[in-house]
Amino acid sequence: MSRFSLNQWTTKRWSVAEVVDGCVRHGVEAVGLWRQDVAAQGLEESVKLVADAGLRVSSLCRGGFLTTGSPEALEDNRRAIDEAAALGAACLVMVVGGLPGVVPGEPLGTFSRDLPAARERVAEALAELAPYAGERGVRLALEPLHPMYCADRAVLSTLGQALDLAEPHPAEQVGVVVDTFHVWWDPQVLDQIARAAGRIASYQVCDFLSPLPADVLLGRGVMGDGVIDFAPLTDAVAAAGYTGDVEVEIFNADLWAADPDEVLARVRTAFGALIGV
Repeated sequence: MSRFSLNQWTTKRWSVAEVVDGCVRHGVEAVGLWRQDVAAQGLEESVKLVADAGLRVSSLCRGGFLTTGSPEALEDNRRAIDEAAALGAACLVMVVGGLPGVVPGEPLGTFSRDLPAARERVAEALAELAPYAGERGVRLALEPLHPMYCADRAVLSTLGQALDLAEPHPAEQVGVVVDTFHVWWDPQVLDQIARAAGRIASYQVCDFLSPLPADVLLGRGVMGDGVIDFAPLTDAVAAAGYTGDVEVEIFNADLWAADPDEVLARVRTAFGALIGV
């Protein structure tokens, strides 16, 4: 269980200070943090809390939303890189953005349907951001999202697409996220995980619920509560040489309403039974 990492949003009610305290009390050695929560706590205070507790920061979430091609997006990502560097995060998770003009949760207004152009904007932004990240010792981690999020959150839907964008850059600058919720369905996923050897920056686990809730963003479950067969994915990630922390990241309304200590205990038990690293 030494590689178990708690993504902060699995226990979303906890602030940075509270999640650090919870990890210490439960014997958890690593934590994945979110930028808005770090900002609410204060970056310097968050850095101190993590360091004083002796925790590893397995990821900072998130950078990205690059498909607008705007200077403001690039500047925000530079700030995110600086924050990840200050925290000593193993990677900065990049949710690259959907079609320009499509905003998560909002009605359609003026937007572009040009999906190839949106992906090209991501490539162009990476060409600017990867060297900046490299200079600061930060690894950008491209996260492909399930295709149902293609329009509004991520025009990268497969691990293969993420690798195509990562490979022009040094592996220490740009890697990929393997998130079971997003990739389990892909018939090419095991081959693509093997291809990702040396590029896996984060392995994140949770289950895919069926039926999905009305808000599909909250369709993640505790491992064992859904349809994913974890062993082949975990074995493939290990065979690809990944030895880093394994993050449990679950967005689920029932878990968010529950006592965070009980949630953490439950997900650790499921992790031990089904992930076992």
